[in-house]
Amino acid sequence: MSDPTVVLDDLRTESDELDRLVGELSADDWARPTPAPRWSIAHQIAHLAWTDAAALLAVTDAEAFAVETEKAFAAPYSFVDEGAEKGAAQPPAELLARWREGRDQLQKALRAAPAGSRFPWYGPPMSVASTATGRLMETWAHGQDIADALGAVREPTDRLRHVAYIGVRARDYAFGVRSLTPPTAPILVELTSPGGQLWTYGPADAEQKVSGPALDFCLLVTQRAHRADLAVRAEGEDADRWLDIAQAFAGPAGPGRAPKEAR
Repeated sequence: MSDPTVVLDDLRTESDELDRLVGELSADDWARPTPAPRWSIAHQIAHLAWTDAAALLAVTDAEAFAVETEKAFAAPYSFVDEGAEKGAAQPPAELLARWREGRDQLQKALRAAPAGSRFPWYGPPMSVASTATGRLMETWAHGQDIADALGAVREPTDRLRHVAYIGVRARDYAFGVRSLTPPTAPILVELTSPGGQLWTYGPADAEQKVSGPALDFCLLVTQRAHRADLAVRAEGEDADRWLDIAQAFAGPAGPGRAPKEAR
């Protein structure tokens, strides 16, 4: 992940793919409910536009971003919804234009950033590559909500490797955000890519292991599906506990999705 060009290109492609899904929707479709409680398709795109704007601010004006983080920490359970609500109130054409402009500005700012740059964020500071990876993860995850709302089936691609990577990297964060002690023992992660290759993370001789399709792992760590509905398996107590609480995003622990049977 040291060369940010690859993930920046993949972020652009992921965003363009989602744009094709929403670009011609009617006003009624923009108001469709998604699996996220109280969020319509407009809320989903508004959230992406809002987060792109926050990332752009972090890249270009760290002091101004610090002011925004103070607001976020003062209302950790509502500031995300508030940003989505404000954006979703815009006419769909204006919201779509704002999302397009914001993500283009962020691309340009990240590509122009000096090598080795680090930017503040709501979690640990981010590099160019990690910022782009985070944006791709969110774009894919919220795109999944939109696809579900529209009854569309998205073909998984090898861009999922970025989502899987951040999901693995966020393991200790998932424990910490719940005031749990992260495991000290290594956990091997073996995922089968959409193309059939094996993606591995962690030492091959680890006694604990997580395995399964990369798509299912990504749905799990972005909390777009319940573990019971996915073919992700754990070997070892720590690995099993991780799959119960996994999250790839910064912020408070999410409630996740209910199993299909419960829905």
